[in-house]
Amino acid sequence: MDSLEIDGAWKFTPKQECDDRGSWMESFRGSELAAGLGYEPNISYVSCSVSRRGVIRGIHYADVPPGQAKYVTCVAGAVLDVVVDLRIGSPTLGHWKTVRLDEQSREAVFLSEGLGHGFMALSDQATVLCLCSTPYDPKHEHGIDPLDPDLGIDWPLNESGPRLSLKDIVAPTLAEAAGKGLLPSYASCLNYQEKLRSPLPLSPA
Repeated sequence: MDSLEIDGAWKFTPKQECDDRGSWMESFRGSELAAGLGYEPNISYVSCSVSRRGVIRGIHYADVPPGQAKYVTCVAGAVLDVVVDLRIGSPTLGHWKTVRLDEQSREAVFLSEGLGHGFMALSDQATVLCLCSTPYDPKHEHGIDPLDPDLGIDWPLNESGPRLSLKDIVAPTLAEAAGKGLLPSYASCLNYQEKLRSPLPLSPA
């Protein structure tokens, strides 16, 4: 596990065993994350998306609470994965980090509750698996314009431009979302994660 220099964002590089039959690896182990986070994240929802070259999905995030931590990997093709700090009061608010996820390296990205996430398909077709701590709930789901010039994410765009959903096209900029009070606070995210680190009280016998 390597820190992405944004609090709550990590990159995981698995050890692969390869021979003439193919390869094998552990793509996820809760104890690996627990060593860095101080708690073992709950996985209650898995999404799978297939995207054509040039498609951008995101930047998406959820209210905290309930929040939605994510463990993201690309099982076929390649994507440029992006983590954005959207937490009001964070020392890295507005900062972003990119990681190439592909079927060769099998790397994965973990992002804690309150961070924004998106990716762009770099191959003709890319399949992304996302392990989430809570199920998708449209009432708590939000988005930020992935092309917000103030964020300035360095997407590898070509002449034809990106392919976006209508939801992402009309998403507010970071400044607009902050002005509407839509962004999570850094303090609430830290408090929520501290609760996850605290052991649950024992039930009475």
